[in-house]
Amino acid sequence: MPELPEVETTLRGVSPHLVGRRIREVIVRESRLRWPIPDTIHELEGSLITAGNRRGKYLLFTSAKGTLLLHLGMSGSLRVTDPATPWRKHDHLALTTDRDMQVRLHDPRRFGAALFIHGDPLLHPLLAELGPEPLSEAFTAAHLKAACRGRIAPIKSLIMDSHIVVGVGNIYACEALFMAGISPMKAAGKVSTPRLLKLVQAIRQVLAASIEMGGTTLRDFLNEKGEPGYFKQTLRVYDRESQPCPTCTTPIQRQTQNNRSTFHCPKCQR
Repeated sequence: MPELPEVETTLRGVSPHLVGRRIREVIVRESRLRWPIPDTIHELEGSLITAGNRRGKYLLFTSAKGTLLLHLGMSGSLRVTDPATPWRKHDHLALTTDRDMQVRLHDPRRFGAALFIHGDPLLHPLLAELGPEPLSEAFTAAHLKAACRGRIAPIKSLIMDSHIVVGVGNIYACEALFMAGISPMKAAGKVSTPRLLKLVQAIRQVLAASIEMGGTTLRDFLNEKGEPGYFKQTLRVYDRESQPCPTCTTPIQRQTQNNRSTFHCPKCQR
């Protein structure tokens, strides 16, 4: 699933082709995504896109008439292309600009979303209760400590909860916990303040590094040019079961938490 770095990579790649451009045509080839694409999306036609932003894993493109909210789902991507380029089987939506360029939403599993929001998009039910952005000043050790206080749930579960902090997906949770030396199974309420500070710093570092490398491609993710992300090459524990820990050479272990694979070093992380 595209996570925060992949969505941020997509935003940075697509924004120059949409922001400051007028939408000449909206083409809906398949409306049956996670939620049906509303007919109101055609209100974008003739509108100038004034801003492109990200909230969690949602992309927001603003016009005077409303905001286009996009989510890439499990395997979606946005591609910038010439309108004459042949359509692929799972290209469901396209925005054609006044520069005769097209941004297409490709989503084989149709778990993504394309909604049109009138009013403040941050008040929409999908966004209103999201936690702080992990790279923002609002995400602090004090915030994380308050969320962890008295909690017996594993620390990994908490940092993957979008109500506590957005965008820390499974890959990045495993990598950040390894960097901070914290066991993913440790009860959140048992993690000390100094270690929570290290974890906040590790989350920031891991996400920022992934963004700089264009995200992580394990199977599906491609950027706006159809290229994979390269952060996979630097993963230290994720998907490295039985391989030596890069710090102490102890074999990396894999366990299942909340139906997801967790990778960690039993010696370095406690």
